[in-house]
Amino acid sequence: MIRERIEALREQMIEKGVQAWYLHGSDPHLSEYMPEHWQTRAFLAGFTGSAGWMAITMEKAALWTDSRYFLQAEEQLQDTGIQLMKARLPETLDVSDWLATQLQAGHSVGTDAQCIPVSLFRQMQNRLEKSNIMLCDTGDLLLPFWNQRPQLPSTEVFDHAVKYAGESRSEKISKIRLELQKNQCDLQILTALDDIAWTFNLRGSDVPFNPVFVSYALINQSESILFIQTGKVPAGLKQQLQQDGITLKEYNDIFSAVSSITEGSRIWLDPDRTNQTIRNAVPDSCTITEGISIPCQLKALKNATEVACLQQAMKKDGVALLEFWHWISNALGHEPLTEYDVVTQLNHFRKKQADFRGDSFYPIVGYREHGAVVHIQVSKENALPLAPEGILLIDSGGHYLDGTTDTTRTIALGKPSPQQKSDFTLALKGVIALTEAVFPEHTRGYHLDILARKALWEHGQNYGHGTGHGVGFFLNVHEGPMSIRMEFNDQTIKAGMVLSNEPAFYREGEYGIRTENMMVCVEKMQTQWGRFLGFETLTVFPIDPKMIETSLLSQSEIDWINRYHRMVYDELSPRINEHLKAFLAEKTREI
Repeated sequence: MIRERIEALREQMIEKGVQAWYLHGSDPHLSEYMPEHWQTRAFLAGFTGSAGWMAITMEKAALWTDSRYFLQAEEQLQDTGIQLMKARLPETLDVSDWLATQLQAGHSVGTDAQCIPVSLFRQMQNRLEKSNIMLCDTGDLLLPFWNQRPQLPSTEVFDHAVKYAGESRSEKISKIRLELQKNQCDLQILTALDDIAWTFNLRGSDVPFNPVFVSYALINQSESILFIQTGKVPAGLKQQLQQDGITLKEYNDIFSAVSSITEGSRIWLDPDRTNQTIRNAVPDSCTITEGISIPCQLKALKNATEVACLQQAMKKDGVALLEFWHWISNALGHEPLTEYDVVTQLNHFRKKQADFRGDSFYPIVGYREHGAVVHIQVSKENALPLAPEGILLIDSGGHYLDGTTDTTRTIALGKPSPQQKSDFTLALKGVIALTEAVFPEHTRGYHLDILARKALWEHGQNYGHGTGHGVGFFLNVHEGPMSIRMEFNDQTIKAGMVLSNEPAFYREGEYGIRTENMMVCVEKMQTQWGRFLGFETLTVFPIDPKMIETSLLSQSEIDWINRYHRMVYDELSPRINEHLKAFLAEKTREI
């Protein structure tokens, strides 16, 4: 099936006169999670990871993905004829360099410009031109042979109340206009779905795991236009939006609206969050200023209402996870269980909590060797059976009206080995070091990343993914523009930003270990040497004491764990019954 689709694509390439085709594997909004209509990578290659891009020539096909998905990709690409390219490894060519080795001068590479960011299109164009190879827009070449392609979703959008958001949509739009004015720009085109949902205080269910809706927006000093399938907006909400000065237009009207922008307008455009087709539609007379989307910058700084709501959401999530841990501790060994049962039970316990609106991503559940597959998605078919031995990695989260959660714990199902405890504790030392960090403002995430890895590095160990990502507020669980990782990111860590803290370690074929808390950046002190920031932990859930090797910890690290567990007990115990309190007391005991 996959081989037949690749051949059908090659027929389309011949018709378009291109010798290669690049599939970015995204949608027009450059989303991590997409409606089925745009899940082109899964359709063409059978690879279901959330990150991956492809290049197809007349003789070869290759797919690039990062370390989170190496094992998954090897399995899913088997017998497809598609070569796995392990992205970001020194020996792996990037897609443009690979294409340059496969093609000749004068050849052309096609792509669907509606599903590739401006920045990448420009980068590839510049690199390929050095080899006298042209990059051109062919449109979507999958259309002619993707039979029964899913339609765009038509689910209704709904209002996200100010009591959660902390600011009205009018206040947010005013902030965007002020930033445009500061940057001497007239308007911004919004294409990222979470930017739009945040700006208009709206949410939807068009995309798996992210409470967003398919749309574009255009904001200038006098108008706010939301481009959406207008039938998705209930009559009462439509009236409310109009009262707030927001004009509704049909989704596909965005392209004519952009091409009709007043001559000489100054446009703020985010090259990483805007697709090339939108850029091509901008009139030549307009001036473009490139920078990070203004709503992306604003929404990263959580207001006091959002932080207070999120603290409540984390407590609800902590109760759900505690009920789950109690359930599996009692069921294991008494009834047949698999990793997939863990997936379903996590959702079951979260559903019991008020204002729950779904999982924030597909739970990552890895028992034994599956724990080393960083972003594994188990199904009924491939789930491993559980036994009262070994260790289990669980990375999961929920959406609540009052916040989005993301928590990882590694729990012992039996007696952990000395090596498992050592690996776990070295990664945990990284969690503590990053949590306790105090740093001057203007510090970047890559400056802090070493704190999370230092203990592992000292033992010759490491992990391949980032340490921390931004988390949206009842929005995308992965949110920019900041991060904590080894790779360069020029965005500073600011007070109000909510990030994950997830050092890890993996032994391929054996097990995986990761501990993840969410934390908010806060001001710690102001001195004559400047303003200093730090973090406060938001996650309220025990760290398995059975996994901790205390001999590897300093006294201050032991004190941190004990303080954290006292906080967890104090916050969760009033919310649970006496039976569960005893279980919680055991899991938060002093070490």
